[in-house]
Amino acid sequence: MTMQFDAEKTRASAWFRQLRDDIVAAFEGLETRYAGESGPGAFDVSETRRTAEDGSDAGGGLMSVMRGGAVFEKVGVNVSTVYGTLGARAQKAMAARGVPGMESDPRFWASGISLVAHMQNPHCPAVHMNTRMFWTPHAWWFGGGSDLNPCLEYDEDTAHFHATQKAHLDPHGEELYPKLKAWADEYFFVPHRGRARGVGGIFMDDRNTGDWEADFALTQDIGRAFLPAYLPLVEKRIGDAWGEEERDAQLRHRGLYAEYNLVYDRGTKFGLETGHDANAVLMSLPPLAKWN
Repeated sequence: MTMQFDAEKTRASAWFRQLRDDIVAAFEGLETRYAGESGPGAFDVSETRRTAEDGSDAGGGLMSVMRGGAVFEKVGVNVSTVYGTLGARAQKAMAARGVPGMESDPRFWASGISLVAHMQNPHCPAVHMNTRMFWTPHAWWFGGGSDLNPCLEYDEDTAHFHATQKAHLDPHGEELYPKLKAWADEYFFVPHRGRARGVGGIFMDDRNTGDWEADFALTQDIGRAFLPAYLPLVEKRIGDAWGEEERDAQLRHRGLYAEYNLVYDRGTKFGLETGHDANAVLMSLPPLAKWN
């Protein structure tokens, strides 16, 4: 059985909040630099609250969503810390993943950051990032990663995104980047379409080497890699001209993204299963999409 891990929980939760603040500030900076006559977009920030079945406090977080910006058509940066008792279906899912003791003591604690950005200019790639820590009385682990989802692919952009992630992971062991890249390729595959949802990135789950400090440091560097991996791509493509053909490609790709998130994404399923704010859980969905 694990200890309560109160100090570790506090540190992890604080880190996810700091990462959220840094990313929101950077995205607001992009809006300010590239704002047109209508001015820069702004985040609509609201608190999310979760209550247990008995009405007691079960945690919550901060939902920050920008719609209709100069750069971002829709972007959400959410952070949350939730706790309580897992329901029967969630207990079963955790047990199936090898977490012991869930039937006898189904308490849990989870904290993390989740980000999805859908862009105005189709040449600017959509992107997803998530890192998290999960605790039960019997186990703890980290998970998450980031992946790039362009509707119009540029090999040099893909190379930059991956090279930046590799540079942040290599200090933790040169075997990690290839492993987490392969994991992302497998995880972000859309079986019913027979293709990946984007050009990949890195992904991990159930990360517990027995060394909490080392695993936390790795998780932090996955978060630190995000802005230098992504921002240069937006600034490089923001001025590229586009028209109906590029917009059509963007909307169709968003349809693929929505399909994946609603059918396969484990984070979406967990958030809805545990009673978290549905708007926050489904924040990742694009504002507009298109299917044949």
